[in-house]
Amino acid sequence: MTPITLVEGRRVALSNLDKVLYPRTGFTKGEVLHYYATVAPALLAHIHDRPVSFLRYPDGPDGQLFFTKNPPPGTPAWVKTAPVPRSEDPRAEQVCVCDVPTLIWAANLVVEFHVHQWPADTPAVADRMVFDLDPGPPATIVECRTVALWLRDRLAADGLDAYAKTSGSKGLHLAVAVRPTPSTRVSAYAKRLAQEAEAALPDLVVHRMAKALRPGKVFVDHSQNAAAKTTAAPYTLRARPLPTASAPVTWAEVEACRHPEDLVFLADDIPPRLERDGDLLAPLLDPARAGALPGSPR
Repeated sequence: MTPITLVEGRRVALSNLDKVLYPRTGFTKGEVLHYYATVAPALLAHIHDRPVSFLRYPDGPDGQLFFTKNPPPGTPAWVKTAPVPRSEDPRAEQVCVCDVPTLIWAANLVVEFHVHQWPADTPAVADRMVFDLDPGPPATIVECRTVALWLRDRLAADGLDAYAKTSGSKGLHLAVAVRPTPSTRVSAYAKRLAQEAEAALPDLVVHRMAKALRPGKVFVDHSQNAAAKTTAAPYTLRARPLPTASAPVTWAEVEACRHPEDLVFLADDIPPRLERDGDLLAPLLDPARAGALPGSPR
């Protein structure tokens, strides 16, 4: 019988808590749920108002992985959803992870959390801009460091503050708080900066997705700013061989990276970092710190 747990007054069914999801470390599903309960305040601050997509890996990263946008079958009635119309389904909805019960319910499904760059109440009007720096082997996150620093300085020249986090996979994410702007404009600006990065660092950067162009280079993925796209949320665990998290990092940590393992953070690393540093992405939550894209009203 599946145990029922009360989470802030909501009845949440939790299953298979002893199941090992990450065989390399023996990290269990129960430990995954404990992780999310521990980091909930920081994680929820960044996703509570955004429709969520799930990358599910119920049998661990070596099992079947599948991406889902629609609310899963059996979603409790108290879980909030938001309309996210799609061409193939104009009445489509996605889950909004607004509170701890919803977070634990979703985590019990064993998921990565991916979010849009716009809030649920202003679809396709972004208040975030992201760059996903994805290294093509033999390049690693060390090469991403150089690209991230270039983008940080280029964005600063336009009056925009960038913040970094590990992807939790191979690369780095840069996030920028922007004043509400149509996703099409944010996408166009991000693409232009990716092209500029390639022109400035031609031996290191590629802005197009074609796999043939990517070995040994860093793909600056600007496409995740499109209204339909999502990006791995801060603090989400990833379906990787180890229980890595998408971890906010300081620019000093980025600058100091000399080996790929310098910027690998496991689930157990995140609570002590939050205790010591707080949420390094907290400035993204302050509307007063959001920047205007060039050509926008100031």
